[in-house]
Amino acid sequence: METYGKILLVAMPIFLLLVLGEKLYGYITGKDTVKNMDMISSLSSGITNVTKDVLGLGVSILSYSWMEQHWAIVHIQSSLLIYFIPFLALDFSGYWVHRIAHTYNFFWNNHIIHHSSEEFNLACALRQSVAVFVRIFAFLLLPAALLGVDPKVIAFVAPLHLFAQFWYHTQHINKMGFLENIIVTPSHHRVHHAINKEYIDKNYSQILIIWDKIFGTFQEELDNVPAVYGITRPVQTWNPIKINFKHMWLLMKDAWRTKSLKDKFRIWLMPTGWRPADVAEKYPVYKIEDEYHYEKYNPKSSLAVNVWSWIQILSALLFITYLFGNIAKINALNSWYIYEYGLFIFFAVYAYTELMDRNAYAFVWETLKNILGVYFILNTGDWFGISSINPIINQIILAYFVLSTVVVAWLCFQINREDKQVALA
Repeated sequence: METYGKILLVAMPIFLLLVLGEKLYGYITGKDTVKNMDMISSLSSGITNVTKDVLGLGVSILSYSWMEQHWAIVHIQSSLLIYFIPFLALDFSGYWVHRIAHTYNFFWNNHIIHHSSEEFNLACALRQSVAVFVRIFAFLLLPAALLGVDPKVIAFVAPLHLFAQFWYHTQHINKMGFLENIIVTPSHHRVHHAINKEYIDKNYSQILIIWDKIFGTFQEELDNVPAVYGITRPVQTWNPIKINFKHMWLLMKDAWRTKSLKDKFRIWLMPTGWRPADVAEKYPVYKIEDEYHYEKYNPKSSLAVNVWSWIQILSALLFITYLFGNIAKINALNSWYIYEYGLFIFFAVYAYTELMDRNAYAFVWETLKNILGVYFILNTGDWFGISSINPIINQIILAYFVLSTVVVAWLCFQINREDKQVALA
């Protein structure tokens, strides 16, 4: 937990700078692939994901450590193999976990957030799930366990394997010659994120493209078929927490509403997107039929809301930076404090992305978030031990909570007034 937090303290600013760098490059070259609100939504999804991961909010039914301890046949000692084998095992496992997520209704909920952006850029790489609480695919790492690869090595290689999947989420790199036959490139991954009939559900590989070629899921990017990004049932929200559970909520409603007992049970493991016939007819859900002619989600947003959304996400980044850098200190104060801190982060992200969606209830969520923050300070006299740095920081944080409540109230008032004027027009 603490080690991963410190890794993220280094990784987060690098990712942020790369995302902003891509935005700047697109602006200079006249090919801007990074839209403001979409970028903030993607970064916010990254915030919720890393917060959940650092807090360890998840369990494995069959852990890798248990498999290695009980089933190892040999124990690899070679310094080269000790890292190559887990990399290969993680890449093989990642291919199948990825493919399963695209294949079955239940598991698609764990992955929908990553495909939810209707743009394709470095920022969308940060759209990672918070909906995975129970991991059941550790058995796919069995080859590494049989060879006795130390769990600590897996724990070291896994974040590197994940971070190495960041760079190819871009439209600014064309095909890369002979590398197209070896590794996953931006061209391959553009295909994977596309909803074109020629591309959908292809190229599941994560680092080595060989898995798609071996298992028959490879598709080359075609010059005459420009990729259209997103999902066929668009989420139509900037709120990453809503996106994480949107598909599962639909499955639950469909399972409840259908009159077929058989469909109530089989809906979970049917192909992704499948719905019972009686429910689909009575409760239709918008689906993109023509990927070349549809309107992307882009609600009207004032300059004030855009600026305030950036202030809010930068505030959230400051809050989690303190959390990740002081996990041991916060834990020493009270073992429950890190979970309370995590709850605050989720409230913060939910509140400001609701404002981005022009939701009138954004003020309610913002107020609840700020009340929660004020309670933490007044209850303990300190923001999770931050006075050890400088006591005046507590006063700054309290002032932020008050200011944030007032600003969001004013912005919601403006949004409501604009919506009423449109309705009367």
